[in-house]
Amino acid sequence: MEERIKINLLEGDITTSVADAIVNAANNHLWMGAGVAGAIKRVGGKIIEDEAIAKGPIPIGSAIETTAGNLKAKYVIHAAVMGVDLQTNETYIKNATKSVLNLCEKLQLTSVSFPALGTGVGGFPIDKCAEIMISEVLNFKSNYLKEVNFYLFGRTAFNIFNEVFKKLSS
Repeated sequence: MEERIKINLLEGDITTSVADAIVNAANNHLWMGAGVAGAIKRVGGKIIEDEAIAKGPIPIGSAIETTAGNLKAKYVIHAAVMGVDLQTNETYIKNATKSVLNLCEKLQLTSVSFPALGTGVGGFPIDKCAEIMISEVLNFKSNYLKEVNFYLFGRTAFNIFNEVFKKLSS
């Protein structure tokens, strides 16, 4: 019998996560600039970016895994939520979220930590992002994944995700 994936909402720094994988909101060429990507590279090391770039470019909406360097996680999963124009949309976020969940399944991971994909550099509205990402997790059928964490930067983002989560999971 499939168990429902446990969703945790956390306000804070995704680089402190102890999940099997941390998700990077990436561009499809996989170079790591500012925002979440910059923080992951700063804490985890340049090896993460070097390995990612060697695997790219990848289609927007897809995901690849790399080492996690100095992070506590086993992997960094790079979700291509935008092109090099740094623009995103609902379809890219939905497909990238689904790609991450499928890759977690393939790697037999039990936990993953996501940022709010596309809401930083990509400028996507956080409420719409929350609806898309939480819906994808709630509808995902998994044999391995038990826990999904959303690391949200700031109280406003946390509150919005929390409201959407309550609405979608009731």
